[in-house]
Amino acid sequence: MTNRLADSPSLYLRKHAENPIAWWPWCDEALAQARQDDKPIFLSIGYSSCHWCTVMEGEAFSDGAIAAYMNANFIAIKVDREERPDIDSIYMQALQMLTGQGGWPLNVVLHPETRVPFYGGTYFPVEPKYGRPGFLQVLTALRQFYDTEKARLTEVTDAVLGSLQQGAQLPVTEGMPLAELLQPGLTTNAKILIPSGQGTCFPMIPHATAALGGLWFDLELDVAHICGQRGRNLALGGIYDHVGGGFHRYTVDPNWTVPHFEKMLYDNGLIVEYLADLWASGEREPAFERAIALTHTWLRREMTSPDGYFYAAQDADSFATRHDAEPEEGAFYAWPYPVLESALTAEQLEALAKAFAIAPEGNFEQQIVLQRTSLGPLSAAVESALDKLFTLRYGAPAADLATFPPATTNQAAKTQPWPGRIPPVTDTKLIVAWNSLMISGLAKAAMVLQNPDYFATAATAAEHIRQHQWIGRHLYRLGYDGSPQVEAQAEDYALLIKAFLDLHQASLALANSPAETDWLTLAMSTQQEFDQQLWSAAPGGYLSAPADRALLVQERPYQDSATPAANGVAVANLVRLSLLTDNLDYLNRADCALHAFGTVMEDMPRACPSLLGGLNWFLHGTVVKAQAAIVPELATEYWPTTVFRVGHDLPPQAVGMVCRGTKCLAVADSLDKLRQQLKG
Repeated sequence: MTNRLADSPSLYLRKHAENPIAWWPWCDEALAQARQDDKPIFLSIGYSSCHWCTVMEGEAFSDGAIAAYMNANFIAIKVDREERPDIDSIYMQALQMLTGQGGWPLNVVLHPETRVPFYGGTYFPVEPKYGRPGFLQVLTALRQFYDTEKARLTEVTDAVLGSLQQGAQLPVTEGMPLAELLQPGLTTNAKILIPSGQGTCFPMIPHATAALGGLWFDLELDVAHICGQRGRNLALGGIYDHVGGGFHRYTVDPNWTVPHFEKMLYDNGLIVEYLADLWASGEREPAFERAIALTHTWLRREMTSPDGYFYAAQDADSFATRHDAEPEEGAFYAWPYPVLESALTAEQLEALAKAFAIAPEGNFEQQIVLQRTSLGPLSAAVESALDKLFTLRYGAPAADLATFPPATTNQAAKTQPWPGRIPPVTDTKLIVAWNSLMISGLAKAAMVLQNPDYFATAATAAEHIRQHQWIGRHLYRLGYDGSPQVEAQAEDYALLIKAFLDLHQASLALANSPAETDWLTLAMSTQQEFDQQLWSAAPGGYLSAPADRALLVQERPYQDSATPAANGVAVANLVRLSLLTDNLDYLNRADCALHAFGTVMEDMPRACPSLLGGLNWFLHGTVVKAQAAIVPELATEYWPTTVFRVGHDLPPQAVGMVCRGTKCLAVADSLDKLRQQLKG
C-alpha cells in the first residue's frame, strides 16, 4: 500500500511512499483539509541524501502505531527542501526560534488555520534514546496541548509569527557609508575560517571566497595563509575522495579526517571555483590541481546525465552486500586495513602509507578514510595504488571507466550486478541553482588552468538549461527526466546569471573556445526576467520566490548557508553586467539592493559574506578592455573584482585599458603596465 507520494517526481518524497503515514505533498488541498478537520499539521522537511532523514523514514515513519496515531490526529505533509527552499527557509528559522538549533530532518507542528509552528525538532527515535523522547510520546503530548492549551498555543504562535515578520522587514539604510562596512566584514569572515580545534568542519566556501577577496586590503590578518589553509584542508583531508574524486559534505571531526559521506553537487561546484581562485592567487599547489581534475572526472563519470546536465547528490549510505537490510554510512568509500594488505603489493602499500595517514586500527569504525599527510604531487607508486583501489571500488580501472550509471533507488542498488562495490543512490534531478554553481566552478577552472575540457562540460550543462528549463518566459527550478517543474526561485536566477557571466569570461580567456552561444546576452535576458519576477522595489533586493499566499512571509534571502545567498550573488552580477555593457541601470539597482541590506552587513557580517562580496564588486569593480590575445594571460591571475572585454577600438600599440568606477586610466602599452594599473 502506498500513499499520495508514490507518483511524486521527487526521490526524497518517493522514499516515503510506502510509509503507513498518510503523507500529503505541500498543496492547497492538504492545507484546506487541515483547516476543515481542525487537525494540526505535522510538516516534515528533508532531502534525499540526508542520513538522519533516511534513519527516521525507516524507524518512526514506518512504525504502525505511530502512523495510526498521526493519521487520526494530524495532517502529515512532506516537503523536499531541494524542491522548495522557500518553505524550508521559513520553517528552519521557526525551528531555530523554538529550539535554538536547526537541522534535517526538520519536523515542525503547525496550527491548521495560520500555518504557524508551535513545536519543532529534528530526529525523533521510536523509543526514548539519545536523550530524546519517543516519537509517539511527543505526538500524544502535542495533540493534547493543541486541544487543551488554546491560550498558550496562541501565545506561542503569535510570538513565532511576529519574529518571522520582523526578520523579513529590514530597515532601509539610505545614506549609510557602505564603504566603511567592507573591510571589517571581510575580517570577520576571515576569522571564521581560523580553526577552533573542536567540532565538525564544513567547507564554508561563501565565507572563504569573501575573505579571499580581502587579499588586496590590509586586514591585519594573514588572509593568504588563512584562505590557503582552507584549500589545503579540503584538498588533503578525508572530506575529499582521493580515489574517485569529488568532495563529501563535511567532516565530523576538527581534523578534516572522517567525512559525512554524502556528495552534494553544490559543494563540489563551490569548492572547484575556490581552489581555482587560490591557484590564480599564487597558491600553485599540485594537490589543488589534482582535486579539480579528479572532481571533473567524477562529475563526468557519475554525475552527468546523457543530456549533459548534472545530477543533484549522492547518498552517504550504501549497502555493503546485497543481502543487507539497511545501507551503511561510508560503505562505498572506507577501506578495512586487511583489504589494503591483500589488494596492494608491499611496495604500493608502503608508498600509500607515506602519502596518507594509514594505521591498521583505522580512523573510522575500524576502517580507513584516506587523508593525505603532505602537499605536493603524488608519486607514480601512490597513483598506482589509488588506481588499484579504484578498480576494487568500481570494478574497472579508472582509465577504462568513462561513465558509471547511477543507482536511482535502494532497490536498484541491491539488484543490479555491480562489478565492484554497491554504490550509493544518486538523486538524478536537475536543480538549476546547483548546476549553475558547478558551471561557474568549471568555467573558473577552465580560465585559470587553461583547460578547454572543463569549459566544454560546463557549456553543455548550461545549454541544456537554456533549452529545457524555460516554459514560455519563465525559468523553472527543477528538471525531472526532461520535464521542468517548480518556478525558479531567487537563487536559481542569481546563480544562473553568474554562470552565464562566468562562461562569457571563460570564452574570452580560452583561445579556441566555441562561440556558438552568446553568454552575455543570455545573462542580460535572464537578469531582465529576474527583475520582473522577483525584484522588490521597496525596500530593495530580490524576493526568494514568487508570491505564495500559503507562505507566512515573503523573504529576501541575504544569509549565506552552505551556498551563497541570492541577493549577494545578484549584487555582484549587476555590477558585472554594468561593467560589461556600460549600462548604469544595473549599477543603480545594485546600489539599491546594498542599501536594503546595509544593517545586515553592519550588524551580522558573518551571516552575509556574499553581500560583502557584492559590496566589494560595487566599490572596486573594474573592467579591462584588452587585445584578445592579452585576456588569456591575465585571466589566469587573481583579479577578484575585474571583468574582461575585448577592446576593438584600442590604439594600435595599446595592449589594454583599465576602467574603474566612472574613470579610465591611461592606455597601457605593455602587459606589465596593465598589471600595475590593476593593482593600483
